[in-house]
Amino acid sequence: MKSYFQPSADVNQLKDTIDGLLIEDPSLRSFMLLGCDANAWNIDDVNSILKSSSVPVFGGVFPQIIYKQSNYETGFILVGFHDVPDWQVIEGLSQPESDDISLQVENVSVEWETLSGDVTLFLVVDGLAKSIAKLIESLFFNFGLEHNFIGGGAGSLSFEQKPCVITPEGIKKDCALIVRLKALSGLGVSHGWQPISEPMKVTHSEQNRVISLDWKPAFDEYRKIVEAHSGSAFNDQNFFDIAKSYPFGISKLDAEMVVRDPLMLNDAQDIVCVGDVPQDAFVKVLTGTKESLISAAREASNKAKISYDRVSEKPPALTLFIDCISRVLFLEKSIEDELNVISSEGAVVGALTLGEIANTGQDYLEFYNKTAVVCLMSENSDVGK
Repeated sequence: MKSYFQPSADVNQLKDTIDGLLIEDPSLRSFMLLGCDANAWNIDDVNSILKSSSVPVFGGVFPQIIYKQSNYETGFILVGFHDVPDWQVIEGLSQPESDDISLQVENVSVEWETLSGDVTLFLVVDGLAKSIAKLIESLFFNFGLEHNFIGGGAGSLSFEQKPCVITPEGIKKDCALIVRLKALSGLGVSHGWQPISEPMKVTHSEQNRVISLDWKPAFDEYRKIVEAHSGSAFNDQNFFDIAKSYPFGISKLDAEMVVRDPLMLNDAQDIVCVGDVPQDAFVKVLTGTKESLISAAREASNKAKISYDRVSEKPPALTLFIDCISRVLFLEKSIEDELNVISSEGAVVGALTLGEIANTGQDYLEFYNKTAVVCLMSENSDVGK
């Protein structure tokens, strides 16, 4: 694996960098591309580069990216691999026919079931799609706990759904890309948020909209808890400014609580979240401190090292850090402290995302919010060198 960071937003630099890296190392056979939304790349230009590339390029466009111990709002990262991975796109994640998502995932599973070897599944999803939960459930049912998953939600903090999933065929929206990387990996997941409320039953929800809690309007119940704790009052303009510090936590048996980020209120005053909130689930309102979030990132990094050491005696070639963009909004300048506690084994690259995806091979595959996910990785060809 080889990584390269380019701070320029110029799309022409993307083509030049890909071409230059292939000349420098002709053994590279594919690239992971992590780009920034603020690059404002012309879609036609990006598609021309992706389709004309002599090797497949895959990844996503995110609110920010991570290189070494810094986060960036413009630029891009390329990670070169020495194998050509298998990949598939799952289309139509906001369409009402959820059975079609299950069928697409099942077809991928069937197509790949004869393939062998240690792999890590890299997943990029349009973070503003409406049926991410259905996708994650289908992936778990079809792929189980055999492989590690790592990935996140691509998209923009403008919350406008637009092409953000980078595939070798072009940049797309309302879809997910699943890539079968020939790599060993170890993962760690932690978030650092703590409950400030009793459990509440989600008595009415539709996909990512929470409509009622304990048979009462959801925003009324959420408002009472958050305003009492924060001392701040919601108005027509400040929902996210306050809510970024008060996510929901979905209780899970014997697992890390799954956090859901409240983004906005719709016209009906429903709470719109990043990712689905299942009806009949129990949720708590959470909050955290800068210290608790940074400590959680350190814990995720330590878990990843322990997990990786179980599968390889050689040092990892890459540390892939998938962190939630709303943690940056909460931590502000202290994001530097969070980045500094992440393992620096191998090249450190990552994305600040609209939701994080992980399955350690032991726990249920989840779409997280406001969570730190660390993955230490080596290509199979790196192991033993």
